[in-house]
Amino acid sequence: MRKVMWLVVILLVALVGVGLYARLAPSDVARWHVMPEGATPGDSAGQAVRVVEAEGGTFSRLDEIILNTPRTEVLAGSVEEGMLTYITRSALFGFPDYTTVAFSGDQITLFGRLRFGKYDMGVNAKRLDGWLSQL
Repeated sequence: MRKVMWLVVILLVALVGVGLYARLAPSDVARWHVMPEGATPGDSAGQAVRVVEAEGGTFSRLDEIILNTPRTEVLAGSVEEGMLTYITRSALFGFPDYTTVAFSGDQITLFGRLRFGKYDMGVNAKRLDGWLSQL
């Protein structure tokens, strides 16, 4: 019984440690505030890309929609710069997902990806699609 209790304590401490690391690990702007060359629309394990046509004010409206998403904040960039990167954290552990949104010519490209793990169960794609449906 005593061994089981210690095992439970160790598991709880490990879970708290993972949660703290996910919430407190610094975000390297140089690594996350980028748009890959030739990003093509689609989904893959842990990431999603969407490209939409932009009209006047579309980029600003999209920024407002994104900032109204719970647990989302700007990591880097600005509307004026034409590129923003956001961090959206999961509710329970605070795992970060990064979304870079870039305005170029008459298109807006959205690139969402996870930081930890390899598969996001479609969360980034759903988030991007939800923002675009509000647009």
